[in-house]
Amino acid sequence: MSRHEHYILSTVNIRGTVKVAELAQILDVSDQTIRRIVKPMEARGEVSKVHGALVSTQNVSDPPFLLRMNENRAAKIAIANCVADQIGDGSTLAIDTGSTSGFVAQALRRKKKLSVVTNSAYIANMLSMIDGNRVFMAGIQLRNHDSAAFDKAAFDVISSLTVEFAVLSASAAHPKMGYLGYEQCEVDIARAMIGISQRTILAIDHSKFRVDGPMPSLRLPAMRSDDLVVCDKEPEVEFSDLLENQKLIVARGDGTD
Repeated sequence: MSRHEHYILSTVNIRGTVKVAELAQILDVSDQTIRRIVKPMEARGEVSKVHGALVSTQNVSDPPFLLRMNENRAAKIAIANCVADQIGDGSTLAIDTGSTSGFVAQALRRKKKLSVVTNSAYIANMLSMIDGNRVFMAGIQLRNHDSAAFDKAAFDVISSLTVEFAVLSASAAHPKMGYLGYEQCEVDIARAMIGISQRTILAIDHSKFRVDGPMPSLRLPAMRSDDLVVCDKEPEVEFSDLLENQKLIVARGDGTD
């Protein structure tokens, strides 16, 4: 399987469906080239093609990551482009496994000579295909629903490096409890990435800022002074104290701030 075939299959399986035009833009080839690449993949039953898009044929029993990649898609794309604007060519960074982080990785494909450590096989695969990049995959054993690693090897790799930026996501934000996550392993990875970074960039869409309703029970590590929070809308006034020490950047629909 070629590098392009492997990337296309991984992307389609994780997201469920991807437009041919989007894949062509990401891989910097024509729509016709994508169609030529996927023709044998379609014949082997690895993907199916409908109305200008590719659809996964994988029988996914646990779809949360697929759903998250398609929730608030426009907001996440705007945030991702804005985050990429904060990162220069030649930067070093750690990236977590959130769905918004997946879009950030796509936006970072326009950057050059990045050094990246991530515990997401999806993100590692996407950025390792760019000439000049150095990508370190943290971990050995991958979760079946999002291709993320949280084993001891993941923490060992992360702790052996230092980076300029940690690009993180959060499951929710509460005015009093702060930024929250559902799983302890994800909180621990966030702590490890913050620990090796000079600055954190938290990529979080407006729907995650909630005052009431069901909330994750685990707190993410506290943001440091001058860390960045990138959101597609300015949070309500109730979150002023939470954002007091961070620089808030509001990403517009075109990805600018």
